[in-house]
This record gives sequence, C-alpha cells and structure tokens, in this order.
Amino acid sequence: MSSSPTQSPGGRRARFDELRARVSGTVAERHEPSYDELVTPWNLAVAMRPAAVVAPLSAADVATAVAFARAHDMTVGVQATGHGAVSSLAGHVLLATRHLDEVAVHPEQGWARVGAGVRWTRVIEEAARCGLAPLNGSSPDVGVVGYTTGGGVGPMARTFGLAADRVRAFDVVTGDGVLRRVTPREHPDLFFALRGGKGAGGIVTAVELDLLPLASFYGGALYFAGEDAPGVVDRWRAWSRTLPEQATTSFAILQVPPDAPGTPPPLAGRMAIGVRFLWVGDPQHGARLLDEMRAAAPVLLDDAAVKPYTKVGSVHADPVDPLPGHEEGMLLTDLTDEAAARLLAVAGPGSGSPQLMVEVRQLGGAYAREADHPCAFTHRDAAFSVLAVGIALDPAVVPHARWLCTALADWDTGGIWPNHGPPHDATSARRAYDEPTLARLAAVAERYDPDGVLAAAAFARRSAPAART
Repeated sequence: MSSSPTQSPGGRRARFDELRARVSGTVAERHEPSYDELVTPWNLAVAMRPAAVVAPLSAADVATAVAFARAHDMTVGVQATGHGAVSSLAGHVLLATRHLDEVAVHPEQGWARVGAGVRWTRVIEEAARCGLAPLNGSSPDVGVVGYTTGGGVGPMARTFGLAADRVRAFDVVTGDGVLRRVTPREHPDLFFALRGGKGAGGIVTAVELDLLPLASFYGGALYFAGEDAPGVVDRWRAWSRTLPEQATTSFAILQVPPDAPGTPPPLAGRMAIGVRFLWVGDPQHGARLLDEMRAAAPVLLDDAAVKPYTKVGSVHADPVDPLPGHEEGMLLTDLTDEAAARLLAVAGPGSGSPQLMVEVRQLGGAYAREADHPCAFTHRDAAFSVLAVGIALDPAVVPHARWLCTALADWDTGGIWPNHGPPHDATSARRAYDEPTLARLAAVAERYDPDGVLAAAAFARRSAPAART
C-alpha cells in the first residue's frame, strides 16, 4: 500500500467523485470548505491532512469507503473526537464518524448499543434515565469507541475493571471491506483484537456494552495548595493501600492558568494538588474514608459529595474545550518513597514544571483481573499509571515530560496504555503490547486486512515478532 496518493490532483478529484456518488455521507477534499471542520481533531497540536475526509451516515458508507480505498491503493484512517489523534494514522481517506450517533439503552437487559461517533456524555445521560451507568472514562467528552478499543481505564477501574471487559459485541468493517458482527463466538480473534488493540482489527461502526445498576456515587476531589503536595502525596500513598475495591483514587499536581474558563478561584493561577475519589458503597462509609485525606493539609476546595452519576466528570474535571496538548504516559510497578520523592522533585513545588497536570492513578483491584474473555490489553500487572499533560506550544513541555519519565525509570514497567500512547509505529507498539499480543494482532491484520488498507493496523504488521526476524 502506497504512503501517499500517486494520482495527479485532477485524477484524484475524479476518483473521489466516484466515492461521492457511492456514499450518502459527505466527501470533502482539501480544497473544499467542509474539509477543515471535519478533519480538525480535539487535540489542536496534531495536524490530520488526509487527501479526503468522509463523514459516513451508515455502516454501509464505511464499508463502501474502505472498499473504494482498497480498490485505489489507498489507506483509511478513522476519527470520532480526535482526543488521541496521531497524524500518521489519518490515512489517505479519513473517516469522521460523528454522524454514526445511535444510542439505544435496553434497561431490562442492562446494556446499550452505541454508534462510533458518540461521546460518553450521551450514553451517561441516556443510561441515567434508567438508573444505569456505563463504565466510561474520566472525561465524558471522549468518544466511546476509541476509548473502549484502547482498553478503557476509567474512574471506577478498581471496582469494575476496564470498559473493554464490558463489551458484548461490535459491528466492524474490516480492511477487506466487509461489515461483520463480532462477539465472543463470532470471529473471536477480532473480539480479542478490538478490545485493547485500538484500530488493528477494523473500523468499529457500533459497540454493545453492558451497563451497571448505578444511579449515584460518593466522590469528587479534594484540592490542596501545591506547597502541601509532599505531605498529601505521602498520606495518599499510605491511605490508598488500605482502600477496598469499592474505591478508585488518583492524585494530580495541577497548574491551571489564571484565565482558564470555569476554573474555581482557589485553584486559578497557582500550583495545587487534587485527590480524586470515587466510591460506590455506602456514602457515609466513603465520606469517613475520605476524611483521612481531608486531614492531610488545609483544604482549598472540597468537591466530594453524593452525586448523581451524570456528574461523574466532576471527579477528574478534565478540560472539555479543544487545546494543543502533549501527553506523556508510563506505568509503574510501585510508588515507593524514593519514586514519590523523584516525582515531586521534577513536578512538585519549586520544580519549575511546565505541565498543566501530572497525574498518578492507583490501579489493582478489578483492573488487575482478567475478564471472562481475553483481550489485547496487556497491562493488568501495573500498580500505578503516570500521565503528564502540557501545552504543546511551550518548548519546555516535551523535554520536561521525558525528564519526568527518566526520573521514574527504576519503576517503569516498560508499557503504556494504548489510550495514553496510541500505537502508530514499532516503538509505540512495543510499549503498548507484549510480543504474544503483537503476534495475535498481526495475524488478525493479515487475515482481515490482507492489502494493508487500515492505517491503524500497520503497527501490528511492522512490530510483530515474525516481522523482525
């Protein structure tokens, strides 16, 4: 498969006119007004510049676009929101799935069917009407499908595991242009690959997910002054080890600009540390547990309360508006005294850190247990995750993030969640997956995408053990 279209501009337009005649959705090339609006991702630091973008209205449109690309020696990328956008994954033809917006909740059976263009917010709201909740991400603004195909580690991970563990079925168009229904019994190799393997298995048009009987929770965040971070982190490390699986917690060292919209005044323009907490047991028990952290230092802002599940986004309070971001993540075997000291030296008070956020999540519990059906997510043994987020336009952000990872290298598992480090080349693929999983993903790509049409499957072909011998 060629890396760029070889036709002249006129010939390329003629070919895309053929695609326009065959799909019901929009087809836009670079010279057309709707192109930029369709290709621009949520992460404004990433440029997605395919030869054309298609906004399909149905799974049939997706299959037609993939078949067209295959016939014309082109590659296909896919984007719903673009939170995890990578330029090289745009392909020659980018499918913008925003119009695949189906949401159907089945309260009697406790599951939902969700289109590929849907964000978690809609599913949360629809499920809440029935007293149910999805296993969504920390930000309800991200897309359901991209998050779930990357495994999906959310604010209840220690209690209920991964979003991928709750998948019942997929509708997916594979690289051969065929629309398939995928379940544990129908195409089990694809069912494995699509849960954690990002786009290696195909382009998902809809997913069916089990929901939780959960209408409310106790939780939110406690915010402390940045200068109190050493004591807060020390208390959090001891406290979090004692928590039952009904709790999921993390902390984040924050530096919110003074003019950031919606920022509470106590946090604006200063370093602060937030302790996030989500508890699904008795609320009074949860409040007593969190009181132990309230005693760590003077509290600037206490957001913890009994909340309807529709307020789950308040726990992490991730930004909603697009921004030019850079993320650097890693997974740790432990967070020892020395590891915490190194983290604070690089990212804590007085460090000069340029990052907007440096987050540490506690793992374990249900996260660490394999689900009923194996999947391509390979990081169950990690004890903590670390994520640094900064503004990509700041030249200090990238080298500082790498310095942070170097400082914590003694506890580095060598891995990264596919959602924090989207696999797009050999290096990123070997961090996202172990060798047996890469081999399985490569076998799926060879079987269902023999011509290498899917841009997001290329990493599996290039990185599998057999490809390196």
